[in-house]
Amino acid sequence: MTETLAEDLLAAIGLVRRRLRRTAGRPLALSTLTGSQAELVRLVRRNPGISVAEAAAELGLVANTVSTLVGQLTERGMLLRAPDETDRRVARLTLTEPAREQVEAWRDRRAALVTEALDGLAGEDRDAIRAALPVLAVLAERLHPNQEAQMSHAHGAFK
Repeated sequence: MTETLAEDLLAAIGLVRRRLRRTAGRPLALSTLTGSQAELVRLVRRNPGISVAEAAAELGLVANTVSTLVGQLTERGMLLRAPDETDRRVARLTLTEPAREQVEAWRDRRAALVTEALDGLAGEDRDAIRAALPVLAVLAERLHPNQEAQMSHAHGAFK
C-alpha cells in the first residue's frame, strides 16, 4: 500500500514538474547549466549570503564539489563569492543582479501558471492541496540526505 502511494506521489510530482517545465521553460540564465549548477543557483536565490558549507549541506554534496560549482558559476558571471565579515575563511554566496533578475522572472512565470491552474480547481481541491503542504514538507525533510541516519530513530517508520 505504501509502495503504491510512493509511486503515485512520484508520478504526480513528476507530471506537474514536466508540464510546468514545458509551459514555463527554463530561465535563460539556467538553460545552459548542469542540474547541480542550476540547483545551487536556485538555493542561493532563496538564501542569499549562504556559505559554501551550508550550501553543501543543503544540497547533500561535499564542500569541494560545491566549491567547484561556485568557481564555474562565478566564472560565468552568475554568482558572487565574498568573504564573511566576521570570519574571512568563510565564503558567502549571492547571485549577480542579472542572474537574480532572470531567475526571479522565471519563478514569477511559474508561480503565475500554477496560480492559474489552482484557480481552475474546486475550492475543496485547493483546500486538500493546502492541507497536504505541511505533510509534504515533513516528507521532504525525511528525504534530506543529512536526515537518513536520523529518520528511523527520530520519527519511527513511515506507515
